Amino acid sequence: MMQELIIEAGRTEQQYWKDLWRYRELFYFLAWRDILVLYKQTIIGIAWVLIRPFLTMVVFTIVFGKLAKLPSEGVPYPILVFAAMLPWQFFSNSLSGCSNSLISNANLIAKVYFPRLIVPASSVIVSFVDFMISGMILLGLMAWYDFLPSWRILTLPFFTIIIAFAASMGAGLWLAALNVKYRDFRYIVPFIVQFGLYISPVGFSSTIVPQDWRLVYSLNPMVGVIDGFRWAILGGKAKNYLPGFLLSLGLVFGVLCWINYIYFRGRSCHNDGSCLY
Repeated sequence: MMQELIIEAGRTEQQYWKDLWRYRELFYFLAWRDILVLYKQTIIGIAWVLIRPFLTMVVFTIVFGKLAKLPSEGVPYPILVFAAMLPWQFFSNSLSGCSNSLISNANLIAKVYFPRLIVPASSVIVSFVDFMISGMILLGLMAWYDFLPSWRILTLPFFTIIIAFAASMGAGLWLAALNVKYRDFRYIVPFIVQFGLYISPVGFSSTIVPQDWRLVYSLNPMVGVIDGFRWAILGGKAKNYLPGFLLSLGLVFGVLCWINYIYFRGRSCHNDGSCLY
C-alpha cells in the first residue's frame, strides 16, 4: 500500500523533521553521488585531498615558524599548523559546497518535493570524507615527530562532528539561501574563505593575540573550533581560552545554526504560503 503524501502551506516544524527522516535515503544517495563525482574522473584522485593541505602546512610552517619565529606551544610547528588545518579545511570546503548546493541541484528541487535541508547537509558529508582522508597526514606527522597525544584525544569527536559540523552547516545554510536569490554570491564565497584563513589561528597560535583582545578575537567562531581542536590533539601543550571558547560556542549554535536555519526556511517561502526549500 502506497503512503499518501500531502504537501500543504505552513507545515509545522515537527512535520518537517519527520519528513527529513522519511527522506533519509535521498540524503545517503546525494552524499554518495557527490563523493563519486568528486573522485571518479580525476587524474590524482584522493591524492589531491592530501597534497593541498600538506603544501599549505609547509608554507605556513616556513613563513610563521621559520621566518617569523612565532611560538608553537611547545610542539613541532607542522603539527601545530596541521591540527588547525583539518577543522579549517572541513569548514571551508563545507561552506563552498553548501553555498552552491541548491543551485547545483536546481533540476531536482524543481521536480519533486523533499525537505531542501537535505541538499546542503549532504554536501557537508562530502567535506567530512575529505577531512577523514586528510587526517592521515596528521597521523604521519605525529609518527615522524614521535608525538603522543594525551587522553584529550577522546574529546576530538566533540570538536569535529558536533561543533565543526554545526559551524559549517550553519554558515552554509545562510550562503545557500543568499546564493539562490543573488547569484553573484558564488564569487564572494571564495573571497570569504581566503580572508577567513588569515584571520583565523591556522598558521599561528591564538596565544599571540594580546589578552585584552582575546575575547574580541573569539567573535570569529572558528577561533573556538580551532583552539578546541588543538586542545584535544596537543594535550597539555595547548591551553584553551575558556571565555573565548564559550563565546565561539554560543555563536556557532545560537547564530550560525539556529538563526541561519530559520533564515534558510524563511527565505524559501513564497507569498502564497508554498515553500521551495
